[in-house]
Amino acid sequence: MSSQYPPQIRPLPERIYAPEREPFLVVLHCDDDILVVDKPSGLLTVPGKDPALADCVAARALSLYPQSRIVHRLDMDTSGVLVLAMNPAAHRHLGLQFERRHVAKTYLARVAGSPSQDGGTIDLPLRCDWPNRPRQMVDPEEGRSALTHWRVVERERHATRVQLEPLTGRSHQLRVHLLAIGHPILGDPLYGDSESRQAASRLQLHAQSLTLHHPNGGERMTFSAPCPF
Repeated sequence: MSSQYPPQIRPLPERIYAPEREPFLVVLHCDDDILVVDKPSGLLTVPGKDPALADCVAARALSLYPQSRIVHRLDMDTSGVLVLAMNPAAHRHLGLQFERRHVAKTYLARVAGSPSQDGGTIDLPLRCDWPNRPRQMVDPEEGRSALTHWRVVERERHATRVQLEPLTGRSHQLRVHLLAIGHPILGDPLYGDSESRQAASRLQLHAQSLTLHHPNGGERMTFSAPCPF
């Protein structure tokens, strides 16, 4: 199956990696088992292969909390709640929660246009678009199952604010799912057309909240970060 992206977004845009250094690390919560931070847009979660991509959440957290370990990731351009483990036992506990889908994640996004419905479920399998890596694509035959609940929060003149709840954790899932229903996320450098890319200075996608069981005792806890757009 061929890629479904229009020709105008095939070339990867030229970008210089230069994340803001201040604030260095926004900590939402910290205890003996978990560290919860508010990741800014433009900062990698983990380092890239190029030495120029060394600055990331993992490196910044290690400089302040040497015992911290990454548990999951957010795309570089996505902002919001990210949890790290503070010891090996917590790392295993949290990793199993993500693997078994025992965590609940809520995102906010601003998308192009106005959906005809006020909400729904997007059930479209995804796989890597290998000739255009790192892009992903919908593929009903070879894709892995991907499910997203969404609802309209606010309708603007030329855009719509939506709340998203991914039930699976596929790479770029929310970005590709919204593109597939005709409403790409504003400011998306990978999937948007020229108009939607230029409509915002950054990807308008934010991990608003994360709910999980605390590794020590199992208490159900929710952590939130205010939406910056």
